[in-house]
Amino acid sequence: MSICELNKNKAAELALPVGLKPTHAWQCYTLMQHPGLIVIRNPFMALGQRYWMSRCLRDYPQKPNISNLDANPAMADFSTDWWMELQRSTDKQAKQRIKTSMRWTTLGYHHNWDTKVYDEAMHNKFPDDLKALCQFFSLAIGFANYEPQAAIVNYYPIGTTLSGHTDHSELNLKAPLFSFSFGQAAIFLIGGTTVDEKPSALFLRSGDVLVMSEQSRLCYHAVPRILPTDLKPWNDCLPPTKDDDKAVGHCMDTVLYSNVYDDQFWLPFEDYITDSRINVNVRQVLEFGKTEFK
Repeated sequence: MSICELNKNKAAELALPVGLKPTHAWQCYTLMQHPGLIVIRNPFMALGQRYWMSRCLRDYPQKPNISNLDANPAMADFSTDWWMELQRSTDKQAKQRIKTSMRWTTLGYHHNWDTKVYDEAMHNKFPDDLKALCQFFSLAIGFANYEPQAAIVNYYPIGTTLSGHTDHSELNLKAPLFSFSFGQAAIFLIGGTTVDEKPSALFLRSGDVLVMSEQSRLCYHAVPRILPTDLKPWNDCLPPTKDDDKAVGHCMDTVLYSNVYDDQFWLPFEDYITDSRINVNVRQVLEFGKTEFK
């Protein structure tokens, strides 16, 4: 692996998003055998990790976003506000069932799992804070004009897997795919454009960012194992006092960013993440300059 030179000049055109370490502190790597694959080792500060985990658990599963619960009649009561239902539950077995029921939710353009295509009719507004975060990363690694338009948030209890697949449904396959890991660790495998090629293994920890661009964009990849970790970077190096003045800009939920500093507020999120991993995959669907399918 070799260190990937960050495009600091272009990234400097945007203010550093709240919750990120300055770009000079990032550790960025490429794999020689997988051109276009970039790994950024945890560029998030502790509060940054807490913010994004909270967004993924509390907010992103809510309507009008689509989740796996929508197609399951047995989970219909949980699909409106899954996180609130989880917090309300007092029965241990029921709580565990609700917790593990959430496996994915989609944002922006919603991927149709049956047809494997996107549809203009299945589309709602992409979150502004996640858009700003991805555009900053895009500039930092040298991709201009990136427009985040679709995301899949995956929820992995320990013991679950993701089978080998490629991401080829987008019209724009030149734009990078951003993958953010939070919570427990995972083994990530990436191979080639056929299943016959031997894959390489990466160990992803909480806060790591994986970027698939260029040739790696169409390579088979999988998550064969979620692993427990003793590391909890979302609790490390919290500022000694809460500084609300820093929680501004980049369309963030400033109230949420302030609240995740408080351990009592954070406790239910901590309980969830102790045996689970969250993965946020963001991609550009349309060709540059287009605003809808035609």
